[in-house]
This record gives sequence, C-alpha cells and structure tokens, in this order.
Amino acid sequence: MMRACGLLTARKEPVPLKSIEVELEVRDHVATVVSTLNYENKEDKPLEAVFIFPLPGDAAVCHFSAEIGQTQIVAKVKEKQKAREEYDDALSSGQQAFLLEESDQSPDIFSLSVGSLPPGESASIRLEYVTELAVQADDGLRFCLPAVLNPRYQPQGAGVQVTSVPASLVPYSLSFSARVSSPRPISKVESNCSLDPLQYLNTDQTQATVKLAAGHKFDRDVELLIYYKDAHQPTAVVEAGQASAEPGCLMGDSVVMVSLYPEFPQSVMSSLASCGEFVFLMDRSRSMSNTRNSSARDTLLLLLKSLPMGCYFNIYSFGSRYEHIFPKSVEYSQQTMEEALKTVEQMEANLGGTEILQPLKHIYSQPCIPSQPRQLFVFTDGEVGNTKEVIDLVKKNSDSHRCFSFGIGEGASSALINGMAKEGGGHAQFITGTDRMQAKAMQSLRFALQPVVVDISVTWDLPKEVSVTVLSPPITALFQGQRSLIYAQLTGQSSEAAEGCVTLKYSLAGHPSENQLHFSLRPAEDTGLTVHKLGAQTLIRSLEEGEDRGWQDTKVKEKVVQLSVQSGISSSLTAFIAVFNNNGEAIQGPLLHKNISKHACNYKPRNKSDSKTGVFTQMKKILSDFWKSCKTVADGALKSVSEGNARSAVPEQQTRDPLLQLVSLQEATGKWLLDPALPTALGKTNEEVEKSKPVLANKDIWATILALIWLHGLKMDSKNEWDLLAMKAASWLRAQNAPWVTECVEAANLLLGCSVTKEALGL
Repeated sequence: MMRACGLLTARKEPVPLKSIEVELEVRDHVATVVSTLNYENKEDKPLEAVFIFPLPGDAAVCHFSAEIGQTQIVAKVKEKQKAREEYDDALSSGQQAFLLEESDQSPDIFSLSVGSLPPGESASIRLEYVTELAVQADDGLRFCLPAVLNPRYQPQGAGVQVTSVPASLVPYSLSFSARVSSPRPISKVESNCSLDPLQYLNTDQTQATVKLAAGHKFDRDVELLIYYKDAHQPTAVVEAGQASAEPGCLMGDSVVMVSLYPEFPQSVMSSLASCGEFVFLMDRSRSMSNTRNSSARDTLLLLLKSLPMGCYFNIYSFGSRYEHIFPKSVEYSQQTMEEALKTVEQMEANLGGTEILQPLKHIYSQPCIPSQPRQLFVFTDGEVGNTKEVIDLVKKNSDSHRCFSFGIGEGASSALINGMAKEGGGHAQFITGTDRMQAKAMQSLRFALQPVVVDISVTWDLPKEVSVTVLSPPITALFQGQRSLIYAQLTGQSSEAAEGCVTLKYSLAGHPSENQLHFSLRPAEDTGLTVHKLGAQTLIRSLEEGEDRGWQDTKVKEKVVQLSVQSGISSSLTAFIAVFNNNGEAIQGPLLHKNISKHACNYKPRNKSDSKTGVFTQMKKILSDFWKSCKTVADGALKSVSEGNARSAVPEQQTRDPLLQLVSLQEATGKWLLDPALPTALGKTNEEVEKSKPVLANKDIWATILALIWLHGLKMDSKNEWDLLAMKAASWLRAQNAPWVTECVEAANLLLGCSVTKEALGL
C-alpha cells in the first residue's frame, strides 16, 4: 500500500501533521479561506520537502506565511523565475526559504517547496485565498474545501506523475468554522459532512456561523451549500480602494462587483429546441470506479431517451485511447438509439489513463451539421495533468459548439470542469458524495435545449466624475437561473449619495430583453479587499487566457506580473517567495492547506553543494522516484480489486431501479409499447394491466399514459430526471389526436392508485 505523505523524514516517515485549522468567511457570493497547518520535524536532520496540492480552480491566493518557533516569515509575490532563483540562492547560503507557485499545467494545482525544516523544529503554515461561489441548480451557493488530490494522469512525455494516498492513514485534527453574511436572510446551510447546528448572529438572520461536527476525518472534500432567501435578486457591492496604494491603480480605486440574474419568460423556456448535434464524451479511465461507471451508463440511458426526434448524436468514450459508437454523428431514431444503448450497456472503466485531449481533437475535426447546433457533454473525474491545453482547445472551437462539463467524484479538477464550460459557453456541474449524476446531466440537457441567448451587452450609467474600467471578460452565455458576476474599476470621486446603474441587454428567441440594477456608489465597510482581489484575479486570468496566452506580447506578460505583484495575487507568471536568514539554518514553510492527506510530496536532506541544481529538477526526481516505488504496489492493488469486482458482479437486471427499467422501455418517438416488461416495471401483473385497459383504447396510447401516470403519481421526487422524456411522450400523445385519452387517464389512476390530471400530463 502507498505510504502516507506529508512532510517526510529520511526514513520516509511522516513529519507529524499535528493539526489543520480552516476559517471560512462568506460574504454573499464570495468567500475568503484561511488555512493553518501545523507540523513538527522529529528527524535528526533538516529536511527539504515538495508538496503538491489542489485549490479551487478560480481561487486567488493572496497571502502566504510561515512561523518557525518565534519567527514569522511573510511571503511576497515576485516574477516566477526570479522567485525560483532567489529560493535556490537562499538555500545554498544556509537561509530558510519557502516557495509557493501555481502549476504550469493546471491553475488549480499548487506546489510548495520548503527549505530546510531544522531537527526538532515546528512549523506553522498559513495560506489565504479568495474565491467566487458557484450557483447550483437549486439556487444554493457551493463552497468546496479540497481534501483529495487524485493522481493527475500525465499524457506521454508531460512530466512527473502525481500520486495519491489514503487520507485516513494520516492522523491529525481538523478544525473548520464558517461565518456567513449577506444582504438577504440565510435560510439554511447544508454539507456532505456532519455539521453543528447553524447559529444566527442577528434577528434578521443575515449573519450566521457553522462548524464541522467533532470527529470529522478529512478523508473527502468538505462541501458546504449555502441558501439565501430571494436568491435571484441582483446585487452590487462597491469596495473602497487601499489607502496605501498608488492613486489610479486597481488597488487604489474603488471596485464594484455586480451579480446579475436574468429572468427569462416561462413561455419561451418551455419551448425546447427540436434539433441539435449532441456529442457525449464519457470517461472510462481506471479511476472511474464501478459505481461511477454504472451511474454513467444510467445517465447516458436517460440522455438518449430524452433527445428530440430529428436531432443528431454520437457517443465517445476515452481512457489511454478513445472509442466512438458511430464514425460520425447519426440521426436520432429508434434504430440508432437501440444500437447506441447496446454499446453503452457494455461500457466498463477499462481504458487505462485519462487522455481527454485526443478525443476532443477528433470531435472538433468533424464538420458541423447545418442547422444542428453542436452540444458537447463531457463527463470526467478530472484527473488530468494538461488542464490548460484542454481548455485552450475548447476555447479555440468555442464558435462551433457549447460545452457542458461534469466533474465526477472527489478530487475532480475544478479548473478543468469550470474552464471547459466557461470557454465553451456552457454550464459546469460537480457530482460528489451521494449526488445523482442523472439529475445534473438532465438539467444541463435542458439548458442545451433552451433557446440560445444572443446579442449580450452590459452598459454602465455613472456620474460624470466617475469613469469605469470593466475587469471581467464579456458575458458569452446566459442560462435560466445562472448568475453572472461582473467586476469593474471605478475611477474618480463621487458624492456619498451618488448612484450608478448597470444594464444587461440580450435577445432570446427573437425577443429583446433588458435587466437593470441601480446601486449606491458608497463603499461597503470592512470588506478586506476581497472584491479587489477577485477583480484582479479576473483580469489576470483574462490576460493569461488571451490569444496564445499573449506570451508573445511582452507587454501582456509585464502587465500580468505587475498586476499580480501589485495586488498580492498569485498567477501563472509569479510565485510567493519567503526568505529568512537564521545563521545558516533553513526552515520549511509552505505546506499548504487542507489537502494534506493526499498531497504528492517527498523530502530530500539538503546539502549546500547540490542546491544549484534547482529545486524543480529535484522535485521531478523526487516525485518520479516516489511514483516508481508505489507503482508496482498500486498496480497490484488495482488488479486485485478489478478481479474481485469481476467475481462479485451480479446481473444488472436483478437490482435495476424501476424508474430506469421503465425508461429503458420507452421508444425514441416518446411512446411506450404494451410490452410484457412494462407491467413488471410498474409493479403490476400483465393481467391487471390488460384488464384495466379501456376496451376500445389503442394499446400504445394506453401503455404511454400508464407510464406517464406512474411517473407523475409515484416518482415526482425524481422529476428532474424524467421530465424531458415525459414531455416527449406527451407530445407524441397530442400528435395522435386519439380518442379515449380521458378514459385511459382515469383507468390508469385507478390501477396505480394515483390522482394525476390530464393537465398535469400536458394533455
């Protein structure tokens, strides 16, 4: 079994991680996270260690410091290569040093190089970052504290493998507390972990605190879902600039964060598209467990049954190689649907690694079908090392499709999942814990079938003495119930009573719409510069993600470095560096935050003579050696698990969910046949179903109404999973213009013990 990682001794034993303390401060839609890690080196030699750990993909690291004994070292942001050289020079001259930097391959992976932690010494590492909170389908705001870094699959020649170990093997304590405040009342806070009761701090319930219940083992992500009343109300927060900052610069001016929730007419949203090319790309790498893979097959069943007649589709799957069911997308029909489902039923997580780039290239190389907008659905556990390359490819092809992405399980890369959806003008979903993949996939399919919002524009109306510089990139996609955050720098002075106005305009199904928000220009108090930091992060990411990342343009590169240093926010071109001279002894600083148990890391006793080889050369060798030492054991364990699963497998039909059993019987047109398997799915006998049918009623009409009554009467808790295919069935029924529909509805209600009306069925 892989050994636990942390800060490792010369005997490859962990330097005890005594505790992790995490404090979360949520202000409306954004969060500030402060993590403190406490370590102790019980080895008799100083150590150098490298830590690899995840953060949310859109997080802006804004503070890093280390405390050794009575000495505190606060890191500063510097250009990355200079920081690396300063780190090596410091260690070669016997100084304590810490280096924290973003991975070149993925913006949600950071590495921390710790100089020498002296024997018997303790180290306390403090990391602070700010991040936006994503809106979920039920209007909850999602915060995730990553505890897991799964192995990131590295395409051939991409460099070092990052390994993982079971978090449960590392004993330590975790303290996690959250404080939530909002202009709107807080209705509830939920979690995938046990929480102490929510404590309100005022009578209007706009401020509250919550803590993890005692005894939590940090063996999975900690996910919080925060719910406000009137969640769709647009808001604006104006934050005053930093008094010590240079006038006219981003940190010196006020910055506004506007949250917009456009409301779409229900009449338009109910008219779903009946065309499109739907391409489903499913992860079948080894890391997709039997449970995930089974859920993926069920999800594809629901998606295929819910597609509109007349559209086109194809299914790709990938691991170290990729496969596709059809050479090119085919028209959706009963025959093509059945052919696809036969292949889906045989899908296993047996394709090796996670080479997502090649199937994406193949999909994009296929010519688009006229009048059939391409909609790409990507399902993956997100364990890839070339995140930026994948996102760049999606962005390059953004004009020809929309991309809907799904992160499956603990450790899915938020940078990959959010980045693909953002650049592809789609929507991102995360499926963790007991979440059902089917429900979230169907919600995204509904988004894909909605009319496309076009001609999106944002305009500002401000007092004459105030000018605006928008920091956010243009809004490229809008969906029902989706929030857009816009950051803008406000230059100039205005009276305390002054107001600003921002107007969002767009066109939906040929109808122009307009949303306005009026807001006070008076800055909010005590915001900790969170809005400034997120605004700076937004602008930095926009510059980094420009054409060819803009690195041919040295001015763009200089601007990123300048913004990063000025705002104290990490970027792909900068790093946090801390150096302290302690009479020749070095210390170790940044073991970061909550991913402790599943960092990939290692140690190396440091000799002055070898320091000039560079910490990153050492890091590659360290991690490579560690990976090789674990690989044989890991491969053996995987083989053993695989064989065990094969032996214990049971026929799927024996335990199949009745809902999925019923869905599997639906025809591509939307109707059900009076098949012998139908009564079984409904929990009835063939005799009962035949006897209850109105004598003159058509068998297909009767079977379809039976299925719809069962869904509406007994499965409303799963409505978001079957809603689209039920709409398709109702549409088929209306097209038949058949008699005896009322009698069939009454008879079906009587048979199934329900009381569903024709109107509820859409008839």
